[in-house]
Amino acid sequence: MKKVSDPSSLVRLNIGGKKFRTTLDTLTQREPDSMLAAMFSGRHTICQDPGEGSVFVDRDGKHFRHILNWLRDGIVPTLSDSEIQELLREAEYYQLLGLIDGIIELTSKKKEDEEPQSELKRVDVIKCIQFEKVRLRGVNLSGLDLSKLDLSYVDFSYASLKNVFFSRANLQCAKFRDADAEGSIFHNATLRECEFTGANLRGALLAAANLQSANLQDACLVDCSFCGADLRSAHLQGADLTSANLEGANLEGANLKGAKLSNANLRGANLQRAYLRYVNLQNTHLEGARLDGANLLGAIR
Repeated sequence: MKKVSDPSSLVRLNIGGKKFRTTLDTLTQREPDSMLAAMFSGRHTICQDPGEGSVFVDRDGKHFRHILNWLRDGIVPTLSDSEIQELLREAEYYQLLGLIDGIIELTSKKKEDEEPQSELKRVDVIKCIQFEKVRLRGVNLSGLDLSKLDLSYVDFSYASLKNVFFSRANLQCAKFRDADAEGSIFHNATLRECEFTGANLRGALLAAANLQSANLQDACLVDCSFCGADLRSAHLQGADLTSANLEGANLEGANLKGAKLSNANLRGANLQRAYLRYVNLQNTHLEGARLDGANLLGAIR
């Protein structure tokens, strides 16, 4: 490989068995804070195949061509709903914040073009939050774009919040008790001390969200993405985290008593002083996780 300082240096990549060729300039210029840019910045040692000189990344290579095209052109591809969600997860893994924002914006516009399901519009919600003690209990807000709003202390209990965009919203101390928020986007949202007791968050995106001291007791968190989220001192007793992605999440002091963690990804997560008594960790991915001071009495490993 040529020197990192040469932007034309050819890079060979092996993404889960699929081969790609690109340049250092492509990998480092558009998203300089991404994992890919960090890998090829010259600051880290990278492992290359001695035969062909390719760098192996243990991810599914299905959508990596879209990743490279984004880095080259800055255009979000038009894909099916299921494929765009798969691409979103890959963008999250590679920490491509610009692509994440682009996907969320594209999906939001698509939702707006479809027949509205919500009983209220964004402007109606904005009018409501100008008053104290806002209650939207049981209201159908499905598909709304509520991103970047100050929704702190709002009561969404029992509401239908499917596919709502809460990206970068301030939801501190908001209540989501028994709400149906399946597939909703909470990327980079502030959710400190929120209550999600019994809520359905299946497939929701909570990457990089601040959930410090949040109450997620008995919540359905199946297939949720908490990649890089702050879950310090969070209450996760009895929560179903089956196949959830908690890679790099901070769960220091979190209570996971009775939580279901089958096939959950906790690679590189901080579980220091977490309460994991009698939790079944047999099918949980814990490579690189920090468990110093964690209460593992009776845990199945």
